[in-house]
Amino acid sequence: MPPVRLAVDIGGTFTDLALEHDGRRSTAKVLTTPQAPERGVLDGISRILGAAGLAASDIAILIHGTTLATNAIIERKGARTALLTTEGFRDVLALGNESRYDQYDLNIVLPEPLVPRALRLPVPERLDNEGNVLRPLDENAVRGLVPVLQREGVESVAVGFLHAFVNPAHERLVRDILAEALPDLPVSLSCEVSPEMREWERFSTTVANAYVQPLMARYLRRLEQELRALGMAAPIFLMLSGGGLTTIETACRFPIRLVESGPAGGAIFSADIARQCGLANVLSFDMGGTTAKICLIDEYRPQTARSFEVARIGRFRRGSGLPLRIPVIEMVEIGAGGGSLARLDALGRIAVGPESAGADPGPACYGRGGTRPAVTDANLVLGRYDAGRFAGGTIRLDAPAAARALAAELGDALGLEAAMAALGVVEIVDENMANAARVHAVESGKSYDGRTLIAFGGGGPVHACRVAEKLGIDRVLVPAGAGVGSAIGFLRAPVGYEVVRSLYQRFSALDVGAVNALLDDMAAEADAVVAQGRFGAPTTQRRVAFMRYVGQGHEIPVMLPARRLGPGDAAGIRVAYDAAYTRFYDRPVPGSDVEIMSYAVLVATEPMPMLPPQPQGFGASAAPVRRQEVRDTVTGAVADWAVYDRAALSPGASLRGPAIIAEAETSTLVGPRWSAWINALGYIELVRGAA
Repeated sequence: MPPVRLAVDIGGTFTDLALEHDGRRSTAKVLTTPQAPERGVLDGISRILGAAGLAASDIAILIHGTTLATNAIIERKGARTALLTTEGFRDVLALGNESRYDQYDLNIVLPEPLVPRALRLPVPERLDNEGNVLRPLDENAVRGLVPVLQREGVESVAVGFLHAFVNPAHERLVRDILAEALPDLPVSLSCEVSPEMREWERFSTTVANAYVQPLMARYLRRLEQELRALGMAAPIFLMLSGGGLTTIETACRFPIRLVESGPAGGAIFSADIARQCGLANVLSFDMGGTTAKICLIDEYRPQTARSFEVARIGRFRRGSGLPLRIPVIEMVEIGAGGGSLARLDALGRIAVGPESAGADPGPACYGRGGTRPAVTDANLVLGRYDAGRFAGGTIRLDAPAAARALAAELGDALGLEAAMAALGVVEIVDENMANAARVHAVESGKSYDGRTLIAFGGGGPVHACRVAEKLGIDRVLVPAGAGVGSAIGFLRAPVGYEVVRSLYQRFSALDVGAVNALLDDMAAEADAVVAQGRFGAPTTQRRVAFMRYVGQGHEIPVMLPARRLGPGDAAGIRVAYDAAYTRFYDRPVPGSDVEIMSYAVLVATEPMPMLPPQPQGFGASAAPVRRQEVRDTVTGAVADWAVYDRAALSPGASLRGPAIIAEAETSTLVGPRWSAWINALGYIELVRGAA
């Protein structure tokens, strides 16, 4: 019998669960409990295990992802943090790289550092760019800062010295001194959190890690304790932003690597679905209760990156957020979810998000004290939801409350009835998501021609057809379990860990021995982390060099052989770089030397196999279970739409829009210009303009 596997994804509004047992999958969705997230997790686990007739002791592995770290940074609810840094460089966090994300904005607002200037504490020490000591660490000066940390109530410390990524000795000595004086104070070192050149990004990442570490460590240890008390003895793994799994111990040390853990699961879910259906190039569209996530997937692999911005001030504006230098699955994430609140801006226009009603109080229709209209309220007033069957019937929606909120906040001021205000809200949020997708494609140098949109999350299938129309996409796929797609993605993720380090060399004087020594050390570090959770499973290794022509400002990744390099490999790597550069920028630069800035080594197990599709009948006709009035967001016209029960639709069943296909965790809207059919895997395929 296959092992019982459970995945839990905490979102801003809902906590999603997916359970695989006896070759089957069960799913559940419960409201998140923001003040004590573990309560929602435990409630969801009790429900899903009870429905499956299982006990906590039956679980063989639990995989968890959460937005807690991201939310703590965005909402500035992390620990009171201090930064110890090289004397003369305390303002690196504020200065950044002196770029402006909008050079014509005279009143530009830049993100405030997580550490105020008074807690950015200089330490006398200095290393050169090769790690040689120019000025020894003043240990007495470090000890002299202990009373300051105590007086200021500092809860966590980040240490970031110049060139510590080459020589970590000074940072480690500071940790030893602080551990002796303040043994319970968490300390994050830049040489461990982000051992790469570029001090602003390195310091910012280390500070963010320190900022969320006490919160995340307390939560993870508390959750572990509660699960053990429930009778679960299985190992617990955390989803990383880069798409791999790691242990609680590693997650407690480097919680900053969890900032995109939920969205990463969604991208893995989409990539798996694309592989199942033979769709090499797709657009992953994950719309939850708080945010929408958009990711390009090419050749069945999500785009990846080594940097990420959190808490952007300017929507879609690169450079307007706090930089994090961590391995991530690259995507765009915007405040456009079911809980995103609608309002009138300074010009009297409808605006939606990024502020969210969350789970408490939630949208006005939840009846939990919310009075401001959210996207869910708008969808309900438009007739897109059944008030008695929302979230599998666990939440009964209050349509009159939704209409009152829309009228009070928007309709009265605009002279519109609640239904037309709702139409405006939905059209704005759809355009926001489509615009984010357009920008993401342009920044990636790609287009949506020939792509299929894979929609999931509680809101993705509801908005997919309209977003696809705006992007010029003619095909949408809604997989089984779409309402909890990220949680299902967790179950497919490999146990993996990526190590990134800097070693500057020019290609004309490449020291292959030094490169091999570095890569071997990185591989050993990654192996040690993965070994804690792979349980004897074989691993693969991927090595990458980040290279650029001398004098350029940005690097591009080049794959290296997954072995020790020999003298004859240099020529092949240079050819691979020129080819990669040509793909990005159309042509190489003849005669220019190349410099290698840093390296990455990823060690991972193979992804978990997908469950085989359940055998079903084929060719059954589609019959609606009821009809309900829905207002079309394109024309504004109200008409009776047929409503189908997804569980009753077998492969081969087809239908014409307009229609709604309802299921426990979400609903799929089939627009008036769309047709739908159930493919052999039981997935809904939507085609625009099909007869």
